Amino acid sequence: MARPADSVKLFLTLVIFWILLNGSVQPGALAIGVAVALTIVFFFRDTLSVLSGHRLTGRAIWVSLQFVGYFLRELVKANLQMAAIVLDPRLPVEPAIVAVKVRLTHPVARLLLANSITLTPGTLSVEYKGDTLYVHWVVARGTDTETATREIVAGFERYLEQMYD
Repeated sequence: MARPADSVKLFLTLVIFWILLNGSVQPGALAIGVAVALTIVFFFRDTLSVLSGHRLTGRAIWVSLQFVGYFLRELVKANLQMAAIVLDPRLPVEPAIVAVKVRLTHPVARLLLANSITLTPGTLSVEYKGDTLYVHWVVARGTDTETATREIVAGFERYLEQMYD
């Protein structure tokens, strides 16, 4: 059974997500979002409690916004790199599946890390085994674990650790 604090965090997370998706804080739209969030919390609070692990401190929220900015910056860089490779076949393509070490322990932080890697063009999260994440990397700058960890996950982990662990 979920603790009341977890239910409140889940509710706030869902309402914020609703506002971001809807793009409006008009009273009618907000009322619908609150109703939907309350319904989800009421029926699914025990199964969705994993979503409530985000810290709700001012610092964690600020770091979350920084994480989104970092992710968008990495997304644009990776898109430009992949577009350059497609447009100029002379550029090197050295695909490899590399192992990266993950320091994150919270399941949602690990999920966000894997999804952020997959959403970034040129990388694809393949499998988690313990504290190792296997990633398909289109332009592998090194196949050793330390290089791959530094190049692929270190930036994301810097933010996710402050948000969850």
